[in-house]
Amino acid sequence: MSTASLSFEEQASLVQQIREGRAKIEAELSKTIVGQHTVIEQLLICLFSGSHCLITGAPGLAKTLLVRSVAQVFHLEFRRIQFTPDLMPADITGTEILDEVDGRRALQFVKGPIFANVVLADEINRTPPKTQAALLEAMQEHQVTAAGKRYALPEPFFVLATQNPIEMEGTYPLPEAQLDRFMFNVMIDYLPFEDELKVVLDTTSKKPEPIVPLFTGEDVQRFHEMVRRMPIAEEVAGYAVRLVAATRPGRPAAPAFVNQWVNWGAGLRAAQMLVLGAKARALINGESHVSIDDIRALVHPVLRHRLLLGYKAEAEGVSVEDCISRLLVEVQ
Repeated sequence: MSTASLSFEEQASLVQQIREGRAKIEAELSKTIVGQHTVIEQLLICLFSGSHCLITGAPGLAKTLLVRSVAQVFHLEFRRIQFTPDLMPADITGTEILDEVDGRRALQFVKGPIFANVVLADEINRTPPKTQAALLEAMQEHQVTAAGKRYALPEPFFVLATQNPIEMEGTYPLPEAQLDRFMFNVMIDYLPFEDELKVVLDTTSKKPEPIVPLFTGEDVQRFHEMVRRMPIAEEVAGYAVRLVAATRPGRPAAPAFVNQWVNWGAGLRAAQMLVLGAKARALINGESHVSIDDIRALVHPVLRHRLLLGYKAEAEGVSVEDCISRLLVEVQ
């Protein structure tokens, strides 16, 4: 049901459900996940805005557990695809097999694991680019094409991919076109001592409590529409556009340090993701409109996988994070 067909009272009730839902979601996730509050917030923003998310971190940081737990909270069908060097595109999307139907042999399409609501592409950068590219159509069009036929994916549909740091052995860099399909690149780091101690004690002394589903797939789709209806002032959206435009070297809006350090800046989709993500953040935080602070809070996860630094930045020891932080200082 579209939010346009809902009464004012029903829309207000839906907004309240979203705002109260964050605390309930975090309470359920705390049964299996300790700490990582920023990571959880950014992952929820992606889901509430109907976008895909890339999670980067070393092995053993509970990336897979986090994604599975989120799918359980929203009562969504979950599939995990373990990406390996020998994985083929058909292993993801599905393949045609020769089968006997009504006494006649015919080709039947067998759906692959991508036909789910939440698809975990685990260690996505451990498979070659040809297989990585099998996700492109699904992520953009929410469909799969096999033997000239199109098969719609279930709604809602999310790709939540994990990747290991690119410096690790046996990894393949993701193509820029695919990276751009992800709303956020969320960085997950080691826990503080107190949180890590709690995880060790809890996981070695008792079984985790089962997660109770709080929403349905239909709820999630209604949340998507409410996020898009969230009001934003033109000057706030303009700030997002100015930030993204400033990342493009050789353009009038680019600061001197961008021309020096950046080889390739962010495209239009980055500004769209900034605004959409800021709307979702404002809504789940109980705000009545989008603020500059909502935009600034999401600049790092939106831009860190969309900027390509040059050799000068590498020679000077400048990271993407350094470049984005300076951008936030200079662009007002």
